[in-house]
Amino acid sequence: MSILVDESTRLLVQGITGSEGSFHAQRCIEYGTKVVSGVTPGKGGSRHLGVPVFNTVEKAMAETGPNASLMFVPPAFAADGIFEASEADIPLIVCITEGIPLLDMVTVHRYLKGKSTRLIGPNCPGVMSPGKCKAGIMVGEIHLPGNVGVVSRSGTLTYEVVSQLTGLGIGQSTCVGIGGDALAGSTFVDILRLFQADEDTKAVVLIGEIGGAMEQEAAEFISHNMTKPVVAFVAGNTAPAGKRMGHAGAIITGRAGKASEKMKALSQAGATIAPSPAEVGLTVKKVLESS
Repeated sequence: MSILVDESTRLLVQGITGSEGSFHAQRCIEYGTKVVSGVTPGKGGSRHLGVPVFNTVEKAMAETGPNASLMFVPPAFAADGIFEASEADIPLIVCITEGIPLLDMVTVHRYLKGKSTRLIGPNCPGVMSPGKCKAGIMVGEIHLPGNVGVVSRSGTLTYEVVSQLTGLGIGQSTCVGIGGDALAGSTFVDILRLFQADEDTKAVVLIGEIGGAMEQEAAEFISHNMTKPVVAFVAGNTAPAGKRMGHAGAIITGRAGKASEKMKALSQAGATIAPSPAEVGLTVKKVLESS
């Protein structure tokens, strides 16, 4: 099994005719993902990459029946794209777009509250269930089907950790990049809950970073709800307070935002802390061998 996406996923790509959308939609198709339609306003009725293109998500939904959307909509229009996909009853939206204004995401959060739509991102690498479905910009070649779940705020560290795991012969059930913005559509807790319920996921890797309190919330969940081993690493141990480090949400504005505080909370919750990003794979191997 896997979470969020699998062989049954029928993917719609919003912004499929743009340069980024076109490039990555082609990579998804080559990986074997069922890309059933695309949406670009004004280009409805055409075909792109062998896929029918529609003016609206509603029309694409009615004619091709997607159950997930991959978004490459420009930042100024991304919130409207999320609203449109949700109103069309698409259950999963994976928003790759970065640079969405924070106020727009506040509105998106309020809009999605109580709705059945799940949002992954924005500013994320997407979701990958190795050997089954690629809905995002992750490199398919470095993944290996298996039973270790990966959830991360950092796209780059996702690739590094996956590469280490695959190199050690440790496959992944699903890899989820939740994004590095201050307001993520799905949190660590949301994804940990799915991994805990997935019978084929035997262990989880959590990659955090400075800023916010999402890792402390994950620690609380791990302490009370996770029966599967969790290996964690939090980037930014030497980051100075008040200086944004890469992601929009990666800024220490209080004690809770420090990497040291996050790792302390995760360790106290029972997670095994990897000493460095280069040792995450080996740490997972040791945990699996001892469990």
